[in-house]
Amino acid sequence: MSPKKAKKKAEGASSNVFSMFEQSQIQEFKEAFTIMDQNRDGFITKEDLRDTFAALGRLNVKNEELEDMVNEAPGAINFTVFLTMFGEKLKGSDPEETIVNAFKIFDPDAIGHINSDYIKTMLMTKADRFSEQEIQQMFEAFPPDVSGNLDYKNLCYVITHGEEKDQD
Repeated sequence: MSPKKAKKKAEGASSNVFSMFEQSQIQEFKEAFTIMDQNRDGFITKEDLRDTFAALGRLNVKNEELEDMVNEAPGAINFTVFLTMFGEKLKGSDPEETIVNAFKIFDPDAIGHINSDYIKTMLMTKADRFSEQEIQQMFEAFPPDVSGNLDYKNLCYVITHGEEKDQD
């Protein structure tokens, strides 16, 4: 794609991007962008990504991995393009209610949690089967409670909102 077409595509896609998010979300994205824009030039580059990974302790990021990330954008990654990219990624996400309803199939008594061994078996043997590694990643991010149960309502909230719900 030519730079002119990429710019035009980015401009067209971004015209309404700020209306996709609440003001607090935009502020959070701005903070994330600022952290990633290591040299503070207003653009996220391959070098910025390498520095960000290094700051997080990951020092051996391959050039091709960084190039793949940067190439997901239609052009230079300024804040509007960054926000547009997140908007496009999130647009495909199911609403929280849809994800909760999918888990409810495994919770006929509607108690709000599922035995972790049971959900592991279901996810590894049915439909789009999860690998052992994917199951481990899920349980690392959302560990079962002391009784071995997965709080799927909180999991769904985090998937759709990006942070844990306050447990009042």
